[in-house]
Amino acid sequence: MSWREDAKKRAALEAVKNIEDGFVIGLGSGSTVAYAISEIGRRIKEENLRILGVPTSYKTFLLAVECGIPLTTLNEHPELDLDIDGADQVDKELNLIKGMGGALTREKIVASASKALIIIVDETKLTTSLGKDQPLPVEVLPFALPLVMDKIKRMGGKPKLRERKDGSGPYVTDNGNFILDVDFDIIKEPRSLDADLKRIPGVIETGLFIGMAEKAYVGTKTDVKILKK
Repeated sequence: MSWREDAKKRAALEAVKNIEDGFVIGLGSGSTVAYAISEIGRRIKEENLRILGVPTSYKTFLLAVECGIPLTTLNEHPELDLDIDGADQVDKELNLIKGMGGALTREKIVASASKALIIIVDETKLTTSLGKDQPLPVEVLPFALPLVMDKIKRMGGKPKLRERKDGSGPYVTDNGNFILDVDFDIIKEPRSLDADLKRIPGVIETGLFIGMAEKAYVGTKTDVKILKK
């Protein structure tokens, strides 16, 4: 296991300690969250922890089932006690860029439904400025793709349609949409950019999570740091 994987696992194990018996929680997506899901499954089996989870992607859904986590929906529980998720970038104010895993829209919905959003990352995800060496994922309705790309270019962004890893065509989200990975360079006003992008017809959601995270567990080479608002 590389130091990064070890760091992600340690951060995940610490974050899971926030889960209490009876909680209904959001289950984010990605490799770091996978460690948290595994630990939640262990606590259910060994500690008789009673919780319900709301998964943010099909991949998370399948992993949660495999780990023995009982699942529910926002229809049944529109307000969640806690959401645990990863991030692609975290700045000093706990603003985030998410979505390189493709689940940004469902992740933002679940985070918005939660009383608290806890982020788990390794220290390479920390940044002084959002957008530095990091594209911004934007989920787009396929029908609107040409329009959205043109509008984003006019805003100064450089959009690139995400493709499947095997090169067989565009990447398609769990919602049936496309993702544009947009290079805006350093994002000086993330809240304004998020609002401007969502005013473009056909933009479903952006990977900017502004003012949503309460706490971040950051795995380093030796320990876990806790960042708070």
